[in-house]
Amino acid sequence: MAVKQISDLSIAVLVPCYNEGATIGTVVEDFKAALPDATIYVYDNRSTDDTVERAQKAGAIVRSEERPGKGEVVRRMFGDIEADIYVMVDGDATYHAASAPALIDLMLKSHADLVNGARVDTAIKAYRPGHRFGNRLLTGLVSAFFGQMTTDMLSGYKMFSRRFVKSFPAHSRGFEIETELMVHALELRMTIKEKSTPYVERPEGSISKLNTVRDGIRIVSIIGLFVREERPLAVFSLLGLILSGIALILGIPVVVEFLHTGLVSRFPTAILASALMITAVISVFSGLVLDTVTRGRREAKRFAYLAARDRRFE
Repeated sequence: MAVKQISDLSIAVLVPCYNEGATIGTVVEDFKAALPDATIYVYDNRSTDDTVERAQKAGAIVRSEERPGKGEVVRRMFGDIEADIYVMVDGDATYHAASAPALIDLMLKSHADLVNGARVDTAIKAYRPGHRFGNRLLTGLVSAFFGQMTTDMLSGYKMFSRRFVKSFPAHSRGFEIETELMVHALELRMTIKEKSTPYVERPEGSISKLNTVRDGIRIVSIIGLFVREERPLAVFSLLGLILSGIALILGIPVVVEFLHTGLVSRFPTAILASALMITAVISVFSGLVLDTVTRGRREAKRFAYLAARDRRFE
């Protein structure tokens, strides 16, 4: 099968924005230069500055999402826009627009559904130590539970196939959407590629919306939620193992005493140990049931993925 060329496919550049008036014009102009045949969409998320005016002046199609949060914007963008290839990038002018053709070329040659632009900082202030440590920690957590396919999970520079976009459920509301995007690709065993791209510090007058601690806690929470939803048998079996261990620690002395004396002097302990063991058994069986439900849900997403038209293979 011949590899499709960029000019053969429709490309949409999706830019979620909140108060990026200082940078959005530069982002639009840079991507128009890098991808002249692409359509650039700026989705404004209740900005209070001149983001909308500057984006329109630069030549972007501007739409809005009133629900606050990057996840809400991504859900809206993915539902609204029809294209063969989707380029999603933050509107803060920190990502390298000129790398877009190379990232798309990698996607076409490898038939990947997700290409991640891994950040290589070119300035000391571009990638703060707290953000760098948090990214490594969170990327490591996802890799431990779902598989290692990226070194920079939280990068805001990603390329998606149409099949990815149209099968993505988009449950997240905020910056944890980056985690959900990666877990979705890993769970459906999509082809994922990564390529390093330059990353620069924000221009003067542009302020980051990311809070290292607050958003880090949110991302850890959603990783825990994904582990529970996607690996229920492991989670509830582990819970059952812990509960049964506590039950045995409490119950064995009671049983030994009964065998020696024929009496149960610590009746509350015996009841507690029995209740914990019953709960442990219920936990394991709950994991088995939820694992069946998870498989069905994953198959439904897989069918949606396969049903989406992908002109790269036509």
